[in-house]
Amino acid sequence: MSAQDWAAQALQSFDTVVQSTTGFRGRPGQRRMAEQVAHAFSLAQLGKVDEDDDNAAPPQRAIAVVQAGTGVGKSLAYSVPAIAMAISRGTRVLISTATVALQEQLVTKDLPALAAHMSQPFKFALAKGRGRYICKLKLERLAGGVEASTGEDGVPDDDLFAEEEAAERAKRPRHESEARMKFYISMADALASGSWDGDRDTLDTPPEPEVWSPVGAEAASCTGKHCPVFSQCTYYERRKELVAAQVIVANHDLLLSSLGARLLPELDNCLLVIDEAHHLPGTALSQFESEADLSRLTWIDKLASRALRIGQLVEVEEIADIPNHSARLRTTLQDTARLVTDIYAEQLRAPKPGANAGRFGNSPSRYSAPNAMTRARVQGGRLPPELIEPLSQAAHHAEGFLTALRAISKALRSEMKEKPDEARRLSTLYSQIGALAPRLEAVHSTATLLLQDPPEGGGAPAAKWFTLEVDGDYIVVKAHASPLLPGNTLRNHLWSAVRGAVLTSATLTSCGQFDFFLRESGLHGDAAVTTLEVPSPFDYALQGTFVATETNADPRDAQAFTAEMVDALLSDLAMVESGALVLFTSRDQMRQAVDALPTAMRSLVLVQNTLPRQQLLARHRERVAEGQASIIFGMQSFGEGLDLPGPLCESLFITKLPFAPPDDPVGEARAEWLRGSGRDPFSELVVPATAIRLAQWAGRAIRTEEDRAHVYCYDKRLVRTGYGQRLLQGLPPFTLERRSV
Repeated sequence: MSAQDWAAQALQSFDTVVQSTTGFRGRPGQRRMAEQVAHAFSLAQLGKVDEDDDNAAPPQRAIAVVQAGTGVGKSLAYSVPAIAMAISRGTRVLISTATVALQEQLVTKDLPALAAHMSQPFKFALAKGRGRYICKLKLERLAGGVEASTGEDGVPDDDLFAEEEAAERAKRPRHESEARMKFYISMADALASGSWDGDRDTLDTPPEPEVWSPVGAEAASCTGKHCPVFSQCTYYERRKELVAAQVIVANHDLLLSSLGARLLPELDNCLLVIDEAHHLPGTALSQFESEADLSRLTWIDKLASRALRIGQLVEVEEIADIPNHSARLRTTLQDTARLVTDIYAEQLRAPKPGANAGRFGNSPSRYSAPNAMTRARVQGGRLPPELIEPLSQAAHHAEGFLTALRAISKALRSEMKEKPDEARRLSTLYSQIGALAPRLEAVHSTATLLLQDPPEGGGAPAAKWFTLEVDGDYIVVKAHASPLLPGNTLRNHLWSAVRGAVLTSATLTSCGQFDFFLRESGLHGDAAVTTLEVPSPFDYALQGTFVATETNADPRDAQAFTAEMVDALLSDLAMVESGALVLFTSRDQMRQAVDALPTAMRSLVLVQNTLPRQQLLARHRERVAEGQASIIFGMQSFGEGLDLPGPLCESLFITKLPFAPPDDPVGEARAEWLRGSGRDPFSELVVPATAIRLAQWAGRAIRTEEDRAHVYCYDKRLVRTGYGQRLLQGLPPFTLERRSV
């Protein structure tokens, strides 16, 4: 079948689904998007190429970038053509979205509804990271309160799960330890009875990370099919579902973290859809950032001790080098920490001096400010000469240590294969190594990235920085490194493997152009890329009014502006009769507004974090349904993904333009590099990123064709500056109304 036939067949499937769905109205924009999706996927050449044929042309790639405004119905527009074509071509669809919540919406709502209307049956499954599932072997030990016991070989059988847990329990108040034990027992009982499936996200009360971590599944400590409870493993049961599914729904974190791991379908032989694609660049930076603790190093001795004991049991010759590597690694990291605090003394000075002085990570801190953190960035990505030798030594000895660990792990897996009756004991030994190995890998990757020289010819260097923070009675120095440009990272690690992809979101253009997103995502200048903007079907000029309020105070004068803005906000809030959402740009700004609320209005306001998100939204809906006024005060996370149609959000208040200045270390390093190249970071980074964020915030107001809403913004820069006019161009075409305070 030709590419044209595949595309026509996929589009016919889309038309059939639309026509067969009762009460569903076809939308021209939605069909236009479906056409683009079908066309792009029909052109992609999937499968392996003959690498021995020097004359073979490179496989054809096709990537469609589609901005689909609110109300277009993008999930249907991409899913039907993609699934129909995957079935025709004998391949699979991989859908990646921003969060687990959005994944679950697709799997529990959108795809089941679609399956009922498509003529071709298909199976779908949810893919989540291993760490979101329980490790039954760990839970068994912790819920059973197993104490460390010594086996015939002299190695504590449950060293990892008893000795360390006992040490942690000793640090915690007794009531907290007892509560944890009860929680683990309740989880074990729920698993045994079948009332819980082992997925962290399906617990009635999701546990805090420090409670979940000891029982969560981890790749480094997992022995897979050699585990004695492998046949009951929740994670591997979910993996079986993935193998049988034609449609797999993942998230961006999992997509990037599993590259090359064969967890998800191979990218050169599947159809990839990236929904909420505006999140992809940020996810890429966080995924490829490295961090290493230079202060708390007792784990090195513990890992070396375990490796030596276990290596002797499985007769691994490489363990002879472990004592030298571990001792030298610890020394070089300590040297690095001392040098860092000397070189960056001014930047790393903690804000509140205390009376106690001590060594890093081992003694009471000389700083009394709880949880204080300071940061020092490496200018221009060039390490001070004094740090190069110790970090080089750290990278060398970490690599040598890792080589020994790999040999031990390989020997253990071989033993498990040959001695299945000893699987439980050998799995425990494997876990003892695997639980601490990620810290060693982090040291190696961080040191390696820190040592990278800036590229010749003015290329972007890595962002490098050090932090000092107070953790109880100790101070902790950490090293950090990150790629500077998400586009380069995605181009090298993701797009080099992808043949056919569709990237979509309601906000991919910035100030009316795709250029910023294409650069950030690594697709700028890629000949395989096509773009399409599908406008929302909503009549924004009729349905919404954008009220640009001009204060007397300059928004850059935070104190004066906030005082004036709060007065204007409270005056406008007094007119609210139904649902309203107020979005703040800082916690201090929100606090001042809460403090200024008159008594009569306090009962109407629901403040983010005073209740769990779902409870807060449920209360808001109940109030509005009863005909009451209800006002939500929220910040960044409430400005995106919040669906409050109709009377739930008839008024939206944006207190200040949501600028995200490049004041994080990666942003600072990037701004420094741009300035050094004669470019303007504000124009190239800050304004485009703000345009996308502002469009997301404004998008909370109109959610259906029947909605009517007013959007208020109190930042006069939106109508008084040139960049403000650029920001306005990226907003839906509301009727604009200007006023002064």
